[in-house]
Amino acid sequence: MTDIAARLAHVDARLAYEIDVVAAAAAVDSGRAILVDTRKLASWDHGHIAGALHLPTTAIADRLDELPRDRTLIVYGWGPGCNGATGTARTLLAAGLDVRELIGGYEYWVRNGFAVEVDGVVTRSVPDPLVTAEG
Repeated sequence: MTDIAARLAHVDARLAYEIDVVAAAAAVDSGRAILVDTRKLASWDHGHIAGALHLPTTAIADRLDELPRDRTLIVYGWGPGCNGATGTARTLLAAGLDVRELIGGYEYWVRNGFAVEVDGVVTRSVPDPLVTAEG
């Protein structure tokens, strides 16, 4: 039974820390959260979530005081195979900020058809029926 309790605690912790793209979009729309892109500049320029703040890992120390403390920061990287956002989240949490990590990152935001920005132009993709019930 101890093993089950430990796994349950792990799952509870993940649910408290991670957030999916649908819940993240709702949190941002309500003003409770801001999205934070942790990727390098080349990735940001390739495309990023519309309205997100760009905070590459290398800039955290210099820009920590610029981050809002009255909203949840939802950090994201490229996709499920990228853990850069996890490292950034750890740094920001240690600094006392309210942070959650976006499950699936930029990739799943795009695949769900939410707004992205490239060169100042905001667009939306057709939602991928494999990752969303909408379509």
